[in-house]
Amino acid sequence: MKVRVVLGDDHAMLREGLIALLQQETDIEVVGQASHGLELLRMTRQLTPDVVIADVSMSMMGGIEVARRVRGELLSSRVLCLSATALHGQVLEALEAGALGYVLKNNGYGELARAIRHAYRHQVFLSSELVAPVMNACRAGQASASDTAGQPLTWREREVTRLFAEGCSTREVATRLHISAKTVATHRSHVFRKLNIHSVADLTRYAVKEGMTSLG
Repeated sequence: MKVRVVLGDDHAMLREGLIALLQQETDIEVVGQASHGLELLRMTRQLTPDVVIADVSMSMMGGIEVARRVRGELLSSRVLCLSATALHGQVLEALEAGALGYVLKNNGYGELARAIRHAYRHQVFLSSELVAPVMNACRAGQASASDTAGQPLTWREREVTRLFAEGCSTREVATRLHISAKTVATHRSHVFRKLNIHSVADLTRYAVKEGMTSLG
């Protein structure tokens, strides 16, 4: 029996390349692909794959939120988060949301295949360079902290920050994240308070400094 996989990533070239490689595995079958988080969640509900691979920075709904929804809806699929960045606080948030693994895009393809097999067996998998930092963070009681010292933004707050920094209006942020404008405003207020800033200009400078956006 093959492990049935659905892959979500908004970069078509990467998504199609990974699918081509996964289809070469004798024990893995890709049964669907999605270009954004909402599509991935709908596909997960419809196809009930064994493993869902979710890019954490997908538009409309990031991979961590997908993991949270899959767990909240008691779906049987196991979620693996895929990311280009090794943010340890983000990894911890993904695991807290219900993801069974976190794989970095800059590692070899074979690691993703191993992660899929681990998730299928209900085993947690982390890219090797994440293991020690994440364990240290857990021991230090930093499970809810972000990688920015003293600035514990949640992953959703980081998404809102990035979108505002890239020039989106409140309504546009709400549309892209599939949440209400009121919720966006609440997240922005929390970000301002946590960072001790008072304007979108300050928010943009913070996002650029922290590498959350390619602006500048």
